[in-house]
Amino acid sequence: MSSFPRYERVRDSVPLSELSRWVDGHLLGEGDPEIQRIVPLAQAEAGEMGLLAARGYLGELAESSAAAFLVSEELAGELPDGGPPALVVPDAHQALAILLERLVPATPTEPEIHSTAIVSPSASLATGVSLGPYAVVEDDVTLGRDVRVGAHCVIGAGVQVGEESRIFPHVVLYPGTQIGRRVWIHSGARLGVDGFGYVFRDGGHRKVPQVGRCIVEDDVEIGANTTVDRGSIGDTRIRRGVKVDNLVQLGHNTEVGEHTVLAAQVGVAGSTRLGAGVMAGGQVGVGGHLTVGDGARLSGQAGIIGDVPAGETVTGFPARPRLEFLRSIAAQKKSGDLLRRVRSLERAMGEREEG
Repeated sequence: MSSFPRYERVRDSVPLSELSRWVDGHLLGEGDPEIQRIVPLAQAEAGEMGLLAARGYLGELAESSAAAFLVSEELAGELPDGGPPALVVPDAHQALAILLERLVPATPTEPEIHSTAIVSPSASLATGVSLGPYAVVEDDVTLGRDVRVGAHCVIGAGVQVGEESRIFPHVVLYPGTQIGRRVWIHSGARLGVDGFGYVFRDGGHRKVPQVGRCIVEDDVEIGANTTVDRGSIGDTRIRRGVKVDNLVQLGHNTEVGEHTVLAAQVGVAGSTRLGAGVMAGGQVGVGGHLTVGDGARLSGQAGIIGDVPAGETVTGFPARPRLEFLRSIAAQKKSGDLLRRVRSLERAMGEREEG
């Protein structure tokens, strides 16, 4: 058995006109080539369709050997005259998701409990549950219908996992963690870990017991080697539809609002609330006990040390509104010239006083 999904091509090639019907697109140019794969524009060769979803890739059009293009409407006017045909859609990335699901679907697998898996007699496993080699399921665990647990996972006592969720190899769910439906947790992630809570007493750091829960709602995806602390006395909660990249750290009692997206190496300190639809770029750091409003945008490597209003875009350290940050950078570039002018004026005034 495999702990990973398997994707297999359904056909060797598909006519461009058929792909267009799948996504309700329209065609530009002549011809109806057979498409074998969809690939990045610069890598596309005969029989392949190149993806053009962002203006930054327009420079690769002339060198591409693609048989056709998948292009967003706003860029369709940039296509060369007499070039390969194009499948034009409102949003090329959205269309790509639909096309790949049909071109290379996941192959259904039969549920299986490996002979080396260890399952407590008090655990409850619904129909269709799969357990990989050396998976451990502790006391009072509940695994919903069609849950897949990969090799070497440890599902701690009292954990609940909702139906159709997938737990990839080497994931650890600490006792009491609650996982919703259709949640994907990638390899090496640890959920429900003790939060970083200590008090200094009698000359040393004394641990504060972490007795809260870690709750993950439906349709969440959590990247590889990400860690999510349990609450200290309350709950850490990741709400519905959140997408978390690899190597992210969420501290105890944090709350992540619906459909928020966190890129790699984001760190959120304890008791901070991220609103719905927040987008955080790579290596963003968010201090503790803060609030980031709905729809805020946190640029890569931003250092958040205060509350961020809803809808605001912030960048830099300390993070501040984007335009304010850009103006400060522009001013810094002029600081050398300004310093030279000040020194010249000081010399001139000094010579005048001496005279």
